[in-house]
Amino acid sequence: MKAESDHVLNGQSLMPALKVFAIGMHGAANDGGLERYYFELLKALPAAGSDPRGLVLGRADGSCEGGAAVSSFAHSTDPVLRQWRMMRAVSGTYIADADIVVSHFALNAFPITRALRKRPFVVHFHGPWALESLAEGDRPWKTPLKSFIERRVYSSADRLIVLSQAFGEILQKNYGVRPELIRVVRGGVNLDRFHALAPRTEARERLGWPTDRPIITTARRLLPSKGIENLIDAIVEVRRSSPNVLTNILGAGPLQSDLERRVVERGLSEHVFLRGRVSDEDLALAYRASDLFVVPSIALEGFGLVIVESLAAGTPALVTDVGGLPEVVRSLDPGLVLDGTGPDAIARGIVAALDGTLSLPTEAECIAYAARFDWKTVATDVHAVYSEAMKESAEA
Repeated sequence: MKAESDHVLNGQSLMPALKVFAIGMHGAANDGGLERYYFELLKALPAAGSDPRGLVLGRADGSCEGGAAVSSFAHSTDPVLRQWRMMRAVSGTYIADADIVVSHFALNAFPITRALRKRPFVVHFHGPWALESLAEGDRPWKTPLKSFIERRVYSSADRLIVLSQAFGEILQKNYGVRPELIRVVRGGVNLDRFHALAPRTEARERLGWPTDRPIITTARRLLPSKGIENLIDAIVEVRRSSPNVLTNILGAGPLQSDLERRVVERGLSEHVFLRGRVSDEDLALAYRASDLFVVPSIALEGFGLVIVESLAAGTPALVTDVGGLPEVVRSLDPGLVLDGTGPDAIARGIVAALDGTLSLPTEAECIAYAARFDWKTVATDVHAVYSEAMKESAEA
């Protein structure tokens, strides 16, 4: 039985803050969507009633973001077995001082699953790690091992937080998690990044983009599951009605050279540009500078933070009907969900958006809709799940 706590009674907090030990992944917020979520959530939780402290894998020099609230337990370049030894050595003090433990990445929580029985435990499920690794080209023999690690961690949880109903279904189907343990809490966006952005023309000038062409943008890791090949092929058809269209692909990944070759082969060198990773400042400007944002994913999407970021910048987003993507935009406008994932469906949606056949939400409507994803609201909902797990553990 897990330790009882007097922090929650009849749903009411008796203490000013819930002490949370949060296990993250890597030590830089710009390493990926999981890291950005982790650090933004930890910043927002104190206002919701939680007092978080975190452990992550530090950079090669051991440093990490998060100030005094977050420390590194090992270097990201260390062998996995050393990382696990260091987690076991360091985490004891954190667990002893915490009211509740939460995990954002199964691999880093795995070595302390026995110790987690001492406290209520909540998992933030950011996606099926084993399946995502396989889709990214990982060696097939690693998939069962990663799946075992995930199952071990998830089976220890009192509650599991998912970003969408779609990911909740994956937890049930692929990992055997009981539905009554799953809670959907949407992802958040740092709206401050998008306040007072430059007008569209000025944003284009600052990025060195043309001001007289329709511009489509996507920001994705260059992986097979992201469907970038289909977007490139779609532009061939889009050019029939918008011959001057320009498409920017932001992000890096193993498909970089293949996609560059595809652009040349399709005769799109003046129309599709792979611009690599960009700074957060330039990413916000890129959203703002675009007429349309497109998410062409074909698999394994739980939320799609870039969608909300684009909306926060005032730019509507077209998405494929994959995973949790439709859940993000459907309440704004069902027409933003494409009718397929292939090049033809993507092209139809882009053409309809550019020629006005599809009536897109206005800039003001996009910004107002994005406000429902502010971190203050998300952190309040997450804190409520933590409190629920605490209460149940105390009553057990």
